[in-house]
Amino acid sequence: MRFLSNVLATLVGLFLFFMIAFFGLIFIAALFGGDEETVTVNSNSVIELDLSKVELDYAGKINFTDIGQFTANHDGLIDILNAIDYAKTDADIKGISLKNVNSGLGLAQTKALRDKLIDFKKSGKFVYAYADVYSQKDYYLASAANKVCINPVGELDFKGLGAELMFFKGIQEKSGIKMEVIRHGKYKSAVEPFLEDKMSDANREQTSQLLQSVWNAVIADISKSRNISAEELNAIADNLSARTPELAKQNRLVDVITYEDHYDDLIRKALKEDPDTDYNTISIVDYAEAKATAAVNLDATDEIAIIYAQGEIAAGEGDVNVIGDGAMRRAIRDARRDENVKAIVLRVDSPGGSALTSDLIWREIELTKKVKPVVVSMGNYAASGGYYISCNANTIFAEETTITGSIGVFGVIPNFTELGQKIGLSVDQVQTNKNALDYSPFRPMDENFRMVTQEGVERVYATFVKRVADGRKLTPEQVDAIGQGRVWSGADAIKIGLVDKIGGLDKAIKEAAKLAKLKSYRTQDYPEYDRELLAFFEDMGLVQSRAELLKQEIGEQNYEILQRIQLLSRQKGVMTRMPYELKIN
Repeated sequence: MRFLSNVLATLVGLFLFFMIAFFGLIFIAALFGGDEETVTVNSNSVIELDLSKVELDYAGKINFTDIGQFTANHDGLIDILNAIDYAKTDADIKGISLKNVNSGLGLAQTKALRDKLIDFKKSGKFVYAYADVYSQKDYYLASAANKVCINPVGELDFKGLGAELMFFKGIQEKSGIKMEVIRHGKYKSAVEPFLEDKMSDANREQTSQLLQSVWNAVIADISKSRNISAEELNAIADNLSARTPELAKQNRLVDVITYEDHYDDLIRKALKEDPDTDYNTISIVDYAEAKATAAVNLDATDEIAIIYAQGEIAAGEGDVNVIGDGAMRRAIRDARRDENVKAIVLRVDSPGGSALTSDLIWREIELTKKVKPVVVSMGNYAASGGYYISCNANTIFAEETTITGSIGVFGVIPNFTELGQKIGLSVDQVQTNKNALDYSPFRPMDENFRMVTQEGVERVYATFVKRVADGRKLTPEQVDAIGQGRVWSGADAIKIGLVDKIGGLDKAIKEAAKLAKLKSYRTQDYPEYDRELLAFFEDMGLVQSRAELLKQEIGEQNYEILQRIQLLSRQKGVMTRMPYELKIN
């Protein structure tokens, strides 16, 4: 009887599997092979700058290897910037509205978007902004608008920059789980959370200087747009003199205190539309999708490859959030071997990661530079491993608010000896040679292993310093003096030779064209990532990922803390990674 029930269950299971597979393939075919929905841009329209789905520079080209389908997304920041550029000359677009923008972009990305809005205004079209509540970063973006509006009972956060770091020394002592740390660089504070319960003097020094430099750049931009001196802006921040809409207007940070419906009336007036009618709008993501290929110079055969290196540096294929040696090295090689590609721009937005992977990518850049120019454009971060892969480019661009440098190396190895003692766990060993077992996380780290590991860290640091010295035409002593794991803002990095020029991706592309002696060209985005079907379903929101389920279960803030702990615990072996990621809201 059990046999028959098992057979029946198997048959039912197979039937359901084939039915799901059949209808799943039909669904996928409809998505990939059907006619794409056309986005209509009506005349006299306003672009709504909705950034809720825009997080990365590059949204990615994805090859779903198990179903043989390919897709390219157009909701990256670069697509948004290109769309705004195209909108300047689009007769159907009359202006851009920033209504309750809640951006997840970093500060350098926000700077690039802000600059593009300022350039858009030069066409004579308007940029208006409204928010119930402005965070500092969102106000920084909105301050570029012709008219800045705020809700009568809203808030404007304007108080300067601060950094708060999390330390795990106490948790280690209580739990018995210890992270053994070997490092080079007095500023290499990525491992400080495991060693201390507060910031070291060296870390406090670099963090203070970094924050001040970034704040100065933000203040300079707002000062120019709002015609308020830097001294006045700092006084407003010190005294919280923008904490109410009335104070914000009195101190000229906003122009109009009003509700959203009246803000819409202001836009209708600018459009010369009837007050009782709805005006035409289109979201920036839809507009970017509609105009994705509109600005491509189809007559040009010469190309500039833009290769996006964004996220943590790690071994493996990688994806839009991880710089893997698989996709990245393949992209560099393809661009190098393509006769139509005359120059390469490497867009880096990374706090670093694996030292080995960083060097593998560096090698591809080194080989490529011998046959065609390579220009680096730094985004929010290009630090440690992110700087490693950047240092030998022909020219390096950064924003003033970019965080870079962090030339230092460390190793983190978990040890559970004290935890084992607490729970009654012990281990014993047998080996033919004294180093046969290498290292056991259940025994105290012996001095011989520590010495060998320190030697490896020093070797990687010496290699890192040499890479930078050769690439930047500096002596190893000069690099060591500005290295030691210290982080720098883009504004400071240009003073010490780590960066050549201040500017965003547009300027880097123009520099690449100049080096390649190109007058007419088009750009081509890389890399293309290989992914599987489950990832596609997660992207479409049809299946919740493990991360999304966990975030719902413990809450977003707790999930961020968990991510940070997991990230630190994964840092095993020799790493080239910056001390922290600076999040500015």
